[in-house]
Amino acid sequence: MVRLTGILGAVALLAACSGATVGEGPPTSEVVSSAAATPVPAPTPTVAPTPTRTPTPTRTPAPAPTSTPTLAPWPSADDPEDLAEQLVAAELALRADGADVARLRSAGERQQAAYRALTRNPELLDGVLAAAPPELHETVVANVGAGAALAALHGGGETPAQADLPDWRIVDPPPPGELLAHYREAEAAFGVPWEYLAAVHLVETRMSRIQGTSVAGAQGPMQFMPPTWEAYGDGGDVTDDRQAILGAGRYLAASGAPGDMDAALFAYNRDARYVSAVTAYAERMLAEEAAFGGYYHWQVYFSAADGVVLLPVGYPRTDPVPASD
Repeated sequence: MVRLTGILGAVALLAACSGATVGEGPPTSEVVSSAAATPVPAPTPTVAPTPTRTPTPTRTPAPAPTSTPTLAPWPSADDPEDLAEQLVAAELALRADGADVARLRSAGERQQAAYRALTRNPELLDGVLAAAPPELHETVVANVGAGAALAALHGGGETPAQADLPDWRIVDPPPPGELLAHYREAEAAFGVPWEYLAAVHLVETRMSRIQGTSVAGAQGPMQFMPPTWEAYGDGGDVTDDRQAILGAGRYLAASGAPGDMDAALFAYNRDARYVSAVTAYAERMLAEEAAFGGYYHWQVYFSAADGVVLLPVGYPRTDPVPASD
């Protein structure tokens, strides 16, 4: 069950912020990095028992790489009923049997755009919930709450505008089946539910779309500081997806997972809002495996001096695209 009290509190905090533009990210981007509160080495890792749940989902392959920029999915709606209609369409598409890659990608991008709009405009949430079917209310509240928590982590706004674009490369993520295999391997080894590993991966680098070192020196798809990686990376390559995910599982297990996921996530990034956001995303995947298919397709947005831009696959060779916010 999603912790609705805390999530609604985060949404209420954003609604009370006057003059702020609300979004979902760190001081340099709309993707949170652990650079601001990097994992601190915990006691020697201990291996937790393997959970008995978690059926294996069937996933479609990742879309083929493209260097052609596309506009942000669709203009952010300012009408609750219209926004609810678009959001419901995206959520239902993600749950449809036999959806092809193109449809899943479109649904994930539209879903992300809708939740970004609601995070920036929390006053629309009640109207959206009134127009959306009751069975989607928990999903909507959880995702908006996660975005609100990440925005609150950075002062209640959609990240401070940056004079310079980031020194990153934006690439296609590994295929979803490959990532799921890595998450499940880490779950089997350390007992950390794969959904939490996927949620950390989503928040840190949009599931490996971002390649680059943070301003604080955090590295790799799971954003480890060098000393932490030295302690928990088992001699592996911090930039390798599988080894980084295993390192995250090892670190979280040493920090209390799976018995105390809150403590483990707080060790990963020492802020309760980070814990709240990652937990909300993880709990959506625990409730519905189809949620992974949406999060997998979420894109990289960045708050630049002239406004929010979408950093497409191929960046920096491919120019950023102004977001239709």
